Amino acid sequence: MRIAVFGAGAVGGYFGARLARAGEEVAFIARGAHLEAIRRDGLFVESPLGDFRVFPVQATDDPEEVGPVDVVLVGVKAWQVPEVAPKMAPLLGPETFIVPLENGVEAPDRLAAVWGRERVLGGLCRIISMVPEPGRIWHRGMEPYVAFGELDNRPSERAERLRAAFERAGVRAEIPADIHVALWEKFLFIAPFASLGAVTRAPVGVLRSIPHLRRMLEDAIAEAMAVGRARGVPLPDDTPARTMALIEGMPPDGTTSMQRDIAAGRPSELDDLTGAVVRLGEAAGVETPLHRFMYFALWPQERRARGELAFG
Repeated sequence: MRIAVFGAGAVGGYFGARLARAGEEVAFIARGAHLEAIRRDGLFVESPLGDFRVFPVQATDDPEEVGPVDVVLVGVKAWQVPEVAPKMAPLLGPETFIVPLENGVEAPDRLAAVWGRERVLGGLCRIISMVPEPGRIWHRGMEPYVAFGELDNRPSERAERLRAAFERAGVRAEIPADIHVALWEKFLFIAPFASLGAVTRAPVGVLRSIPHLRRMLEDAIAEAMAVGRARGVPLPDDTPARTMALIEGMPPDGTTSMQRDIAAGRPSELDDLTGAVVRLGEAAGVETPLHRFMYFALWPQERRARGELAFG
């Protein structure tokens, strides 16, 4: 397949590199020092599954240089999706489809608002990875996993072609029976974990082993599940238990990108994770007191990181 990865950071860079290494034709849309390093030296991936380098790499900050592709994988942060969506125009041919891999549950609708629902699939991924320096992706933990599907849950040949490409690359890929359930199950994992991790500045090993923090994590998962169900998502009864089992299986020093960004004073996905639970809960008539507290406790730091608030 001819694939464009829009955003070659910790998520897009990792999965794009795996696809390119397996022989798919991959173009990376990147910027700044990261782009220059990729162009000069290729893209390095360090992983418990084995280190490798992809070189040479087609990488650019101008989608016009790439042209139409079969699929666009969107790897930017959730809050950047509205900004980058219009810039995808040169990548879109008559049959091109778009798969977001962002955290949160709103990226498909944001992309569909620009390009129409017929072009957009729902998508998600699971991985702990980061960019420690330009041109380098560090996969730290969790089995890399992707899931995607049509927004109306119909079987489709294009989704199956992409699934097969990921399988050839050695990445576990699934087309769930209901992509909206899958998106919310990921949301129940990432939003409470990222929120509590950001407030406490603690890794997952601490959150799950200290009784009062574990209880807060469980309560936050319950809040998010109530919101999802109120919005009509048929989340199974065992979703909280499976979410906690996933958290139990993480390396004890595991953290989320949101909490790392907040700790470093960078803009984060606070509004798309913690804030989304609160906002979507309000719209559905569901109280979310724990997420509301965590959101507004972190809100000043987020506004400062975005240059909207100044304090010492």
